[in-house]
Amino acid sequence: MRVVLAEDLFLLRDGLVRMLEAYGFEIAAAVESGPELTRALEELRPDVAVVDVRLPPTHTDEGLQCALAARRARPGLPVLVLSQHVEQLYARELLADGTGGVGYLLKDRVFDAEQFIDAVRRVAAGGTAMDPQVIQQLLSRRSAGGTPLDRLTPREREVLELMAQGRSNAGIAAQLVVTERAIAKHTSNIFTKLGLEVSDDDNRRVLAVLAHLDRDR
Repeated sequence: MRVVLAEDLFLLRDGLVRMLEAYGFEIAAAVESGPELTRALEELRPDVAVVDVRLPPTHTDEGLQCALAARRARPGLPVLVLSQHVEQLYARELLADGTGGVGYLLKDRVFDAEQFIDAVRRVAAGGTAMDPQVIQQLLSRRSAGGTPLDRLTPREREVLELMAQGRSNAGIAAQLVVTERAIAKHTSNIFTKLGLEVSDDDNRRVLAVLAHLDRDR
């Protein structure tokens, strides 16, 4: 699996290269600026891009904007964005086209190799990988003032958070040490209470949940 990596901090970029290579990924390019990222994505057509939000020359959201432009030119290009802080606007922009192959992680997550590599693989396969802190903020924001989220039980909210991270019923069941049948019942209740259409497509249901949580009140 070929990866284009964009990170302006040399030590972190070098560490990510070594980690990805250790898990069998091929680094097609490791760049440090927006213009270099744009060229690499256009010319190398990687299987997945791992991109820091803030890149030279602007040091604002250069990396994100380059990735979004590449997805417009090549719909479905898998992109995993890394950010120092939770920025809900970045998550919204990344999810705006309603397709999969997207992820948003805080940089702290890269120090957990298994979690980071799982996110890269999930995004490369067309799935969705959202940072738990982003999900928690969306849940908190939507709960303020009373919303359908208030009707969820504590266990259903726990399942919803894991679902919105991009985990399948099997993955949620394994983490919570319960049966898949129990998780299927919880997810059905969640969809009913949130007014969402039930779907067997893991990625579609994640995007539906995130769209619901992040829509304007």
